[in-house]
Amino acid sequence: MIAHLLYILSYNFNKFVILNVYFKLTMFCTTNTLSMDLLPKQGSLKQEVESFYQIVSESHDQKVGILQSDDEQLQPSVSKKSEDELSRVQFMSNSNKITFSKKPKRRKYDESYLSFGFTYFGNRDAPHAQCVLCKKILSNSSLAPSKLRRHLETKHAAYKDKDISFFKQHLDSPENNKPLPPKIVNTDNESATEASYNVSYHIALSGEAHTVGELLIKPCAKDVVMRMFDEQYSKKIDAVQLSNSTIARRIKDLAADIEEELVCRLKICDGFSLQLDESADVSGLAVLLVFVRYRFNKSIEEDLFLCESLQSNATGKEIFNCINSFMQKHEIEWGKCVDICSDASRAMDGKIAEAVALIKYVAPESTSSHCLLYRHALAVKIMSTSLKNVLDQAVQIINYIKARPHQSRLLKILCEEMGAQHTALLLNTEVRWLSRGKVLVRLFELRRELLVFMDSAFQLSDCLTNLSWLLRLAYLADIFTKLNEVNLSMQGKNVTVFTVFDKMSSLLRKLAFWASSVEEENFDCFPTLSDFLTEINSTVDKDICSAIVQHLRGLRSTLLKYFPVTNDNNAWVRNPFTVSVKPASLGARDYESLIDLTSDSQVKQNFSELSLNDFWSSLIQEYPSIATRAVRVLLPFATMHLCETGFSYYAATKTKYRKRLDAAPHMRIRLSNISPNIKRICDKKTQKHCSH
Repeated sequence: MIAHLLYILSYNFNKFVILNVYFKLTMFCTTNTLSMDLLPKQGSLKQEVESFYQIVSESHDQKVGILQSDDEQLQPSVSKKSEDELSRVQFMSNSNKITFSKKPKRRKYDESYLSFGFTYFGNRDAPHAQCVLCKKILSNSSLAPSKLRRHLETKHAAYKDKDISFFKQHLDSPENNKPLPPKIVNTDNESATEASYNVSYHIALSGEAHTVGELLIKPCAKDVVMRMFDEQYSKKIDAVQLSNSTIARRIKDLAADIEEELVCRLKICDGFSLQLDESADVSGLAVLLVFVRYRFNKSIEEDLFLCESLQSNATGKEIFNCINSFMQKHEIEWGKCVDICSDASRAMDGKIAEAVALIKYVAPESTSSHCLLYRHALAVKIMSTSLKNVLDQAVQIINYIKARPHQSRLLKILCEEMGAQHTALLLNTEVRWLSRGKVLVRLFELRRELLVFMDSAFQLSDCLTNLSWLLRLAYLADIFTKLNEVNLSMQGKNVTVFTVFDKMSSLLRKLAFWASSVEEENFDCFPTLSDFLTEINSTVDKDICSAIVQHLRGLRSTLLKYFPVTNDNNAWVRNPFTVSVKPASLGARDYESLIDLTSDSQVKQNFSELSLNDFWSSLIQEYPSIATRAVRVLLPFATMHLCETGFSYYAATKTKYRKRLDAAPHMRIRLSNISPNIKRICDKKTQKHCSH
């Protein structure tokens, strides 16, 4: 048709007009519509073209050739396909346009197809064919008896002669009625992105390098999937992007989501307390860690508030400015701060003490507290000269061997040959005061091996044969072991001031009991010393007993100085059911609310089942006045345990091999109790590409 039209034009118009018409006809072939006003409007040619359209209109049911182009040469061709596969030409007389439309043929499902072992799947109007034996789904075009019979004879030749009742019984079986199992892995970008975020979250929690995703996790995941399923599913793992830069971006997004959730919680809470400390990392930067305690969802939560590197001078003013900038950026009110816990006492001067003073200036109602673990560590350092000399000499003996690797190897060989319980000594460090008890116990247990190993030229070798020195060493090993146990019991999360003072009250009573027992020459409370006396079948000299009693009583008086006994006006918080008289710190209305609370049998049962923090937090809705006052008493931190733990995690994450790492996002993930909402992070992304 188009070729005939161009043939007519070639006798009446020049080449430019013909090319113009050819261009518009080409657009007609691609869009299937052609407007009549695009045709030439001159004289007899217009009449010829219109008459030509009229002829085509009268014979639109006939077969029509389509223009084909080859190197800009027009070659008319006539299709020889069947009438069912040809496009029908419809002329729209009202709009004067030519429209081509192809109606796809949809096959219907017939019940007789079940004799070939096939049922339908999907929409009944345009169903797919599904084999009842292998569950394979074929396209709609396969709903033909010949194609269904071919599948049955080639795939299930053993059942090709079965009657239709066999396939109907197989179709109605319970196993066939089970829902299809879900897809194991989605290959779209959204699922790959979500999987990448999950892997990045676990990498950040473990503190491993970002390259572990591409170098280890991804190959291992592919191997596991290939062995458990097949290679087709294994190839889908490639869509999960785990490169170094991608993991870094994912971790920052996860940390930002956790920070956003924390800020929202702090904005709606009634109050919070802070715990802060500063230290230097492996690259020489001053790192500030700040933790926060607040009430949320009927419990008191502890989370990392801030982890920042101080770029300039690490002064108290810089520490305050860093915290204040974070507060102002997220619009958190300083008025909600009720306490600041640090390692700086009131009598100390320094950057931490200066920062605490500046915080109390902007938060006038806030108080400050000195870490109770530091108080305990300072108190136990005080001892008599005789015991201090034994401790120093023991450390020198340990350092003499531990400082020389050759000596350590020889001692190990000797201990193995002698059948000793241990093969090495432990190194003592002044910063880690909890190591002192274990170090002294290990030294005392290896005293025989050390006596054989030590060179007589070493000036302290005689100490291992001195009975008085060994008795003092055994006592120091026992007393520091007991003190370390008390210190460890005060560490952990959600530790309150009541817990710490209960532990210290117990220790003070034990010290008085130990002193009275030693005066009576009863050493059963010190197992190492008691076993040694039984072994040598001897007694303790009066000088040694006097030194031990003096140390125990001096330790008790020092602890009373650091942990003074005061009138506890908040005893009603510890146990409200023992209060019979109105506390001085409560008003009339609060005391009436406390009476109502203690008269509730259900509340009394909850008190025995819940922790102190959760108990008072759960009563905010029912008894808001008295419960809010109790929560405010429980909010302050008692120890610096979280900061000490945080710096240990920081040192393990930012090592000498990763000095350029920005560890703040990693610390946000590792030290927070809030889990990131990965689905929410993925929904915020406008571009659902697995590497974005």
